[in-house]
Amino acid sequence: MKEKVEAALEKIRPSLQADGGNVQLIDVTDDGVVKVKLIGACAGCPMSQMTLKAGIEKMLKEEIPGIKEVVSV
Repeated sequence: MKEKVEAALEKIRPSLQADGGNVQLIDVTDDGVVKVKLIGACAGCPMSQMTLKAGIEKMLKEEIPGIKEVVSV
């Protein structure tokens, strides 16, 4: 499943990189929790939680069955 998540994140990376940020996949747990680290401009952005939940989490849940939640570590 980790490979599927990484492939899906590649689709959203250009949007994050356009604003000087990026996302790094840390882990995917057996119970469907994706752990990511927002880096670059995303790390200190006040909108980062919205990006995480409304952007990254929503897209991953739509593309990969079994994803329950995306959390920032």
